[in-house]
Amino acid sequence: MKKLLASALVGALALGMTGCSGSGGQEREFEGQELHLYNWGEYMGENLISDFEEQTGATVNVDYFESNEQMYIKVANGESFDVLVPSDYMIERLIQEDLLQPLDKDKLTNLDQLSDGVMGLDYDPNNDYSIPYFWGTVGIVYDKTKVSEEDLEKEGYNIFLDTKYKGDIYLYDSERDSFMMALKALGYSMNTTNQDELNKAYDWLVQCVETMEPEIVTDEIIDNMAQGRKALGLIYSGDAAYVMSENEDMGFYMPETGTNLWSDAMVIPKNAENPELAHAFIDYVCNYDAAMDNSSYVGYTSPNEEVMNELSGEGGDFEGINAYIPRTGNDKDEVFKYDEQTRTIIAELFSKVKVAASNVQ
Repeated sequence: MKKLLASALVGALALGMTGCSGSGGQEREFEGQELHLYNWGEYMGENLISDFEEQTGATVNVDYFESNEQMYIKVANGESFDVLVPSDYMIERLIQEDLLQPLDKDKLTNLDQLSDGVMGLDYDPNNDYSIPYFWGTVGIVYDKTKVSEEDLEKEGYNIFLDTKYKGDIYLYDSERDSFMMALKALGYSMNTTNQDELNKAYDWLVQCVETMEPEIVTDEIIDNMAQGRKALGLIYSGDAAYVMSENEDMGFYMPETGTNLWSDAMVIPKNAENPELAHAFIDYVCNYDAAMDNSSYVGYTSPNEEVMNELSGEGGDFEGINAYIPRTGNDKDEVFKYDEQTRTIIAELFSKVKVAASNVQ
């Protein structure tokens, strides 16, 4: 943050700008300007916005979305935002549909602080359009007093079909994540477009809901598993890190058959009204102070390497919690790719899975 503020002040003084002043009476480069941010709810550090406003003189107006699809509809219909924070596959779609503008990396001075593990992912291999905001994986959160690591290593995702845990599991109410689990359990790519493989994944999920009596949930899995209400469930790594920090009996396991390596990243829409300020915000979020505030408060993994290592290291908030550090080096881990036809098929099949689940009850 200090680096960004210093450069802004130097530029302002060199140009002989006049106007309102910030703290200490010094000129602020974006005094009186507005940034329109569109982000997920409860996905920012306590001081992320206020510190940026204090340093730059800008006002940040934040809107929140609950799904990538909700965000996409507004952007595709021409509503203007300066910065979005969509997920990997949605960024790929926005790029394909020419809805994003390329980033000016000369204005992004903090990229060298980011981990190589989250840069250059398949959906934007050169980070021409996106800069990571948070990243992580999907895995199994489990109660170590009920579930053995031996079972997890032996069965992987097929533990969700093990009748030993009948009535004691959570499934996540997400078509993408549920099909990822089923496809990986069967040894397939989670990005398959093969109809036969998708049908087999559907059959796997139907078997699960018809024989295992799972509870299908969304974010309530976080508090429920922190309280040890069931033996295991499918969960995002950042949520698992919180669960483990609240309950020492909880563990996190990622099957060797692979998982979803995901990234939510900052992008600038093509119709952004203030791309200069948008670049300044993206650069600010990448630096140590902002990244530490973000990650320590939200609990998801920071792309800032120093922050990630500090929070997971000795004395850090997530010391000893393996869910905080995303797995790298497993060639069966994948990033979701955007394919509209396959997305539609999976959505239709998952709706049938939920019908099958309701018929069991």
